[in-house]
Amino acid sequence: MSPFCASRRHSGAVLLAFVLALSCAPTLPAPQAADAERPAAPATPTEHPEHVASYTMRAKLDPALHTVHGEGTLTWKNVSHSPVRELWFHLYLNAFKNQSSNFMRAPIGGFRGAIVPTDWGTIDVKKLSWTDGATTHELWDAVELSRPDDPDETDARVPLPREIAPGETVTFAMVWDDKLPQVVERTGYDGSFHMVGQWFPKIAKIEDDGRFAHFPFHHLGEFYADFGAYDVTLDVPESFTLGATGPATESKVEGGRRVERHVQADVHDFAWTAWDGFQKRTETIAGVTVTALYPPGYDDLAERELATMRFALPHYGERYGAYPYTVLTLVHPPATVPEAGGMEYPTLITTGSPSWTPRGLLTPELVTIHEFGHQYFYGLFASDEVTWPFLDEGLNSYAEAEAMAKWRGAGSLMRMFDIELGDAEGHAFRGNMFSKDEKVAQPAYAFTTGTHYGALVYGRTSTILETMRRVHGDDAMRRALGTYAKRARFRHPRPDDLLGAIKDELGERAAETLRVALMEKGWVDYAVTSVASAPVRPPAGLFDRGGKRETVPADSGAKGTFEGWVLVTRRGTLSFPVEVELVFADGSRKREAWDGIAESVRLPFHGTSPLRAVLVDPDARILLDEDRTNDFATAPKASRAGAGRVLERATYWAGLALGAIAP
Repeated sequence: MSPFCASRRHSGAVLLAFVLALSCAPTLPAPQAADAERPAAPATPTEHPEHVASYTMRAKLDPALHTVHGEGTLTWKNVSHSPVRELWFHLYLNAFKNQSSNFMRAPIGGFRGAIVPTDWGTIDVKKLSWTDGATTHELWDAVELSRPDDPDETDARVPLPREIAPGETVTFAMVWDDKLPQVVERTGYDGSFHMVGQWFPKIAKIEDDGRFAHFPFHHLGEFYADFGAYDVTLDVPESFTLGATGPATESKVEGGRRVERHVQADVHDFAWTAWDGFQKRTETIAGVTVTALYPPGYDDLAERELATMRFALPHYGERYGAYPYTVLTLVHPPATVPEAGGMEYPTLITTGSPSWTPRGLLTPELVTIHEFGHQYFYGLFASDEVTWPFLDEGLNSYAEAEAMAKWRGAGSLMRMFDIELGDAEGHAFRGNMFSKDEKVAQPAYAFTTGTHYGALVYGRTSTILETMRRVHGDDAMRRALGTYAKRARFRHPRPDDLLGAIKDELGERAAETLRVALMEKGWVDYAVTSVASAPVRPPAGLFDRGGKRETVPADSGAKGTFEGWVLVTRRGTLSFPVEVELVFADGSRKREAWDGIAESVRLPFHGTSPLRAVLVDPDARILLDEDRTNDFATAPKASRAGAGRVLERATYWAGLALGAIAP
């Protein structure tokens, strides 16, 4: 999910401050590690997951009442090592039932989803039955919809009449009715537009020990589920255009209704949309049938989003493994419901941006590539987005910035008014503001505000990984995340899987740095703390030489040679190798490499020109550096050589201004 597309209403002042802040961000270098000539690890992931939860469903939309009647079956396998005596189901639509839900009670604090619907939504399960041999059990009669101390009804417990043994497969029959809310964040309706996500009784993921990973629908949380096969027949009015997970295997019109059957294996969710206002474009990209659904008058944005996919499909396939599905649907919601934009489901994503968005402002491209990235960092990997959101949104934000820079260069966020702004620098700007408030690696519901969640999970994680890419080299980072993607596909990865891939490809120090950065509020600030530069002279004073006492004046000595030192300090709990550039009065420059492990280093120099200035991290590889204003210093008595860092100071102060007024 993207917080960028619809969650924040940026004022002109905010945008201006953002432009001022990021316009001085350094151009992204293309660093190469010493072993850069090694090829990236090939992505040969698991071809198919085990199907644990498979659904066959039929859904009928009433667009006047904004209801969906659903019925079907769930075939479920106990893949744990323990017998199961109860089931847990997510009833996500009940988040919009009333203001007593966990979702509606949560403090928003600067993130999307702040709408209180004028028309509420619910899911009412009418039947959940299990035919066991000759006996049919109506299970929903014993459902526990809420807990005694919490009225939320999104996390339902269903006792079973007997144990389901490890390895046993059972089938449940289901009937339910949805009342869609006014669009809130992910799902709902606006007029005749319907975005139908998280709409069916969804069984919670079973863990190896027999526990279900069940949870209420948190405002900042997302999802976690087992893989399966989905066979879903959708029934809507004939004038409506449908978009849904998976390809349409059957389509017909009868009795004024459009009926489409969509079938998709190896996924863990199913979403769909229906609207009688959609325009439609379809083309084949890298062997995938890509369909764009969009409002009238949005032809230019549809082309921009399809152009994004022409780059993204092969790019992500090369880095994270082949996209395994035959279809992808891009849904651009109407302008009246921006909250429906910027969301991901298997083979279906929602984009978003106003129709007038200038071509120099790349928000349509950013949202499209971010949501497509979720086909990997959520879809194919299926990490626990509630407990470890950084594995989903954070890694995906890094992949987004890396892809956009590869595609659009330094202006990967904006290229207007002779100003180029980078997506990675935007992440760093936002993420570094909150680095000492909370740790990144924590559950979504543990963040104190949505602002912290957005800045740390999205921005900070991306900046940590981008710093590692710049320090260790693009090829090394490609190998590391390629290894992670290969191991994670269809396997529900956890933080240790990411740390293990980083350790295997970048080394133990890099893995420990990543762990501290994510799990211990790790931070770093490099600073030039002292500079000395003087002509080389013999020691002054009284000296006894050859039986005589001589006085050596302080100003004697050879002309034209100079010496001195630079003291660079590392503050904080993180460390990275860093370069220090010495700038001499004659215009020459010299770089010294420091491993960055100690808290400080004194770098001596000797040459024919006096030292004029010192610059730490001249290529801006350490995006995590907390304060860029202390990376530069002039030598005593040198002319003020600070012009090269004036814009860095402007970045800092404009950043403070933005932090004061941004949502």
